[in-house]
Amino acid sequence: MKKILFFASGTGSNVENSIQYFKNHHDIVVVGVFTNNPHAKVLEKAQKHHVPTLVFDRTVLTEGFVLDKINELQPDLIVLAGFLWKMPEAIVAAYPNKIINIHPALLPKYGGKGMYGMKVHQTVLDNKEKETGITIHYVNEHYDEGEFILQQKVAIEDCASAEEIASKVQQLEHEFFPRAIERLLDY
Repeated sequence: MKKILFFASGTGSNVENSIQYFKNHHDIVVVGVFTNNPHAKVLEKAQKHHVPTLVFDRTVLTEGFVLDKINELQPDLIVLAGFLWKMPEAIVAAYPNKIINIHPALLPKYGGKGMYGMKVHQTVLDNKEKETGITIHYVNEHYDEGEFILQQKVAIEDCASAEEIASKVQQLEHEFFPRAIERLLDY
């Protein structure tokens, strides 16, 4: 059985979508959802699907407690889905090419520290882009700079708000993210 561990900070729509996608999978299972936000809606979604959760703060993330918990689960893939903190170098080093992230834009545009969620979509709108999309990439020691795994584009010329862009991007995320995870684990 291949094991996925999710990290998320917010509502968890991609986490829940992936949990449902892999619910009856013959050899892939979601073994946990870790979050830095004790009020994150992702906790309710994970618990609803009987997926174990862990809430942590920045201190235990950097002091090794979280790495110990990851090692206990022995995931084949660590998936960042709206996780807003930078992964510590110790975790990245312990799991080379085993940590991926989804970003709601076509990197290298609109990436880096502070570029997440609606901030990305509003900047894309403000810059009058004709298209945007998603980038799934490996995580390294820098924000949004790891090797690309997959990019998907969507036209946004008809969008008048960041919320409309977010909706189109989320459709791409829900369609392509679980399938990309599955392909990585089916190696």
